[in-house]
Amino acid sequence: MKNTYIYTIALLFISFATYAGGPWPQSKGVGYFKLSEWWTSFDQHFTDEGLLDPNSTTGIYNTAFYGEYGITNRFTVIANANVFSRNLVNNQVSGTNGNVIVAGESYNGLGDIDLGFKYGLTSIGSKFPIAITATFGLPTGATNKGELGNLATGDGEFNQMLQVDAGTGFKLGSLNAYASVYAGVNNRTNGFSEEARFGGEIGVGLLDSKLWLASKFNVVESFKNGETAESNTSTSIFANNTEYSSIALEANYYVTNRVGVSANVAGAFRGEIIAAAPSFSFGIFYDMSK
Repeated sequence: MKNTYIYTIALLFISFATYAGGPWPQSKGVGYFKLSEWWTSFDQHFTDEGLLDPNSTTGIYNTAFYGEYGITNRFTVIANANVFSRNLVNNQVSGTNGNVIVAGESYNGLGDIDLGFKYGLTSIGSKFPIAITATFGLPTGATNKGELGNLATGDGEFNQMLQVDAGTGFKLGSLNAYASVYAGVNNRTNGFSEEARFGGEIGVGLLDSKLWLASKFNVVESFKNGETAESNTSTSIFANNTEYSSIALEANYYVTNRVGVSANVAGAFRGEIIAAAPSFSFGIFYDMSK
């Protein structure tokens, strides 16, 4: 059952990846804020060899607040806080007689919080903007909860990630569009291995730019250099050496000039020590830049 805890925690990283990124800092006094619900449920996972293996049906549900605010025209502060997280495991039932072998359980609490600081390296209005972001992952979530210690709302470690983003806006016929790429290194503590992260996204505005559709690609590669690197599968209670390649599709629709709704679906098509199921999110946002 401790395996279930491993794969659940790995999903938290995908949650953040669908938000962060982009070389465009907010202007001074301008912000972007979103309240969203993110969830996934899975009954199989990628093993440490990249193979599929079944597990008890597990779910995690995060209510998250995301915000960006421009301190100057080049310097933006970012917060991504899982203000409420629910982690659950269903009953493990015998396939022969239908009896409950292991009772399911759940845990509710505060999740992990990420704080970021983005600085634009290029001047405002640059055709090819570049920005650097430092993100600090605070271990505000709980670990080792539940009777078997296999429930959690965080990974229990303080991490620091340095990321560089580059991109451009352009016309796709008569439509406004953009593209960006990023690369970063995530330093992890508490015996976890460091990670390399990279990816990109492309988006296009429809209906006079009221509807924005975007496709995102994210990759995480573990350095496999942590203290627990030799025991990161069935005997470990942490999601060490997690790796994945994922694709996310997102839609954002402006109901008014500043208020809108967003929907996102993401999933890993290649992974190690991570759930083999898609995640979903739905949110409401307020965009002061409009």
